[in-house]
Amino acid sequence: MSSDLAAHADPHAPRSAPPTVALVGAEFGWGSSGKLSAVLSALRDRPVPPLRFVGLASGLGRPLLAEHAVDAWHDLPADPGRLAPAVREIVRSQGVRAAVVVLDGAVATALLAAGVPTVFVDSLPFLWSEGDRAALPLDATVYCAQKSVELPPECLALLADARALRWVEAVIARPRTPEPASDGPGRSARGPYRRALISLGGLRAPRLGDPGHYPRLVVPAALEALVAHGVDEVHIAGNLPADLAGRLVDASVAPPRTTTGPLGHGAFLDRLADSDVLLTSPGLTTLLEAGGLRVPTVCLPPQNLSQIFNGRYHSQALGAPVRVRWPKEVLVEDDALTLRAEGEDAALAHIYESIGRAAVGDDHRGVRHALRDGVLEALRRSAAVDDWGALTTAIGTGGAAQVADALLDVLGPPDRPA
Repeated sequence: MSSDLAAHADPHAPRSAPPTVALVGAEFGWGSSGKLSAVLSALRDRPVPPLRFVGLASGLGRPLLAEHAVDAWHDLPADPGRLAPAVREIVRSQGVRAAVVVLDGAVATALLAAGVPTVFVDSLPFLWSEGDRAALPLDATVYCAQKSVELPPECLALLADARALRWVEAVIARPRTPEPASDGPGRSARGPYRRALISLGGLRAPRLGDPGHYPRLVVPAALEALVAHGVDEVHIAGNLPADLAGRLVDASVAPPRTTTGPLGHGAFLDRLADSDVLLTSPGLTTLLEAGGLRVPTVCLPPQNLSQIFNGRYHSQALGAPVRVRWPKEVLVEDDALTLRAEGEDAALAHIYESIGRAAVGDDHRGVRHALRDGVLEALRRSAAVDDWGALTTAIGTGGAAQVADALLDVLGPPDRPA
């Protein structure tokens, strides 16, 4: 452990107690909690001294971490002015010695201000520009930026100011089932798709407004396309409201065996491994996990700024256009990317407003029909993909272990009872 890291390890807990580590995931989708789950699994798989975990915020993703031993969860105030005092009190009362934070810059900054060595995991470094500087904890004890197939110059210029930057591979869980050979044929060679999985995340993001706008447009289109493609079984997972999922299925032309409901992280990976094809809003963690399992994957239209990049990178790595775009009357992606110079929030506002207008507009049925045709065309194009793991292979799969190493670095050598 470097002297710089050791200087931060001022323990609050008794020396004989297991060190307490705070876990934090951004309240955006389930990707952050999936990454925390992967890091906890990596720690569990190695011979390290016992650690005690407490969770901060991360209300949306807590079900995904149910299989891990998190001692307690602590809500945080929505008022930014009350955040720092609340974090200080949790650090004091729980004896927090270190923290792993995924994408929540505000909580990471509060933990650092409270004297907690903090490993910050940035899975979207390609997204940032100078307008995002204030939101990023560039002084994190270790700043783990996930590698990407492409890194814009403005992102590299910003991250150059990170005090302790480490580039890590994809922070994803190891498959529970044996991974197919990386040089083997894609699953499309095995025959027609029969079992499908639809995954939607990000529907409870801050400033989103109505979380039903996106699924009202996309779910019926995806179901109709799957029927037209010959799929007879599908499960709809993700964080969409349960009552909305049922209503959308009832009102749609759907495969004969259609089920809905959220899945824990492990259960999702099991279901994914057993599926012939995945249709997903292009969250990066999901795309990387599907690539690790070599599951054919179609990207549904983007919900937010990062998903525009993710869908493009996915098709670029695979060498095939297997992503669905919004009709230009709904959203022109380059318009959103232009707004990125003002910071992520400006681009998100434009994207959310565009999707919302389409969902309640007079031509919402026309939008659904266009999306259905787009999904069906992407399903057909998927037959040409040779290696569904290309994106994951390009980034690597060792990120969870690398973040675990960073955490153990900041904790330092195990305590010995006096």
